Amino acid sequence: MNVTTSEDFIGVQPNHAFSKAFIVLGYRDGSISTIPNNFFRNWMDEEATVGTFVIGKCSGLGVGSIAKYDAGLQKLVVGKFVAGGLRVKFLLNGQHDMRTISMSMMSVFGSEMTNAPPPQYGDMVIGNDVWIGDEAMFLGGSTVADGCVIGARTLVPSNFKSEPYGIYVGSPARLVRFRFSERIREKLVELAWWDMPLSWIRKHNDLFLADLTADEGRSIEILTELLRSKRAAFEAAATVKA
Repeated sequence: MNVTTSEDFIGVQPNHAFSKAFIVLGYRDGSISTIPNNFFRNWMDEEATVGTFVIGKCSGLGVGSIAKYDAGLQKLVVGKFVAGGLRVKFLLNGQHDMRTISMSMMSVFGSEMTNAPPPQYGDMVIGNDVWIGDEAMFLGGSTVADGCVIGARTLVPSNFKSEPYGIYVGSPARLVRFRFSERIREKLVELAWWDMPLSWIRKHNDLFLADLTADEGRSIEILTELLRSKRAAFEAAATVKA
């Protein structure tokens, strides 16, 4: 299994307090990401040995969660600051061709028989700062935008595409509301705070605690202040490089 993460990855942390239940990935700034044990599975529910998994910093998926890879053709991408609940399932493919006489995989039952190649979904992408409830299920080719909430036991259908900062529940997943007003969502999308160093987030931690639903005007001021700070940080970094 090909597992990749942020560039400042320093190695698996086998002595971490969470290592009994998770593969703990460590980073230079002291942050971690966690992958539950037995996460990578194939169609026989054995450990998948082929496929690609990308996970960002400060993300974790709950105990009992799995990603089912069939032939290693799909990639599962999980962004930064993703919080996944217990027993979340990512089913990357597992399709059968429905256009032929039989949908059975005849090659499994005898060496003399063949079947049409199974159709393939595209990659599955979970954005940044996404919260996934317990036992949610994602089907192949689905894309969840930044800042979304996926409710417990929600079924995210194949080739699904969400809108940023939406709350989705049900089977199949449906949008019930957005977390914030349109003006605030636009600012948050522009801010993309998860791309900043942990030191910058720590510096502005008090602003991250503000209730953005209480006063839109004040919320816009907070996000504008953070945008200015982000731009200043980039300009300072560019000056140092020059």
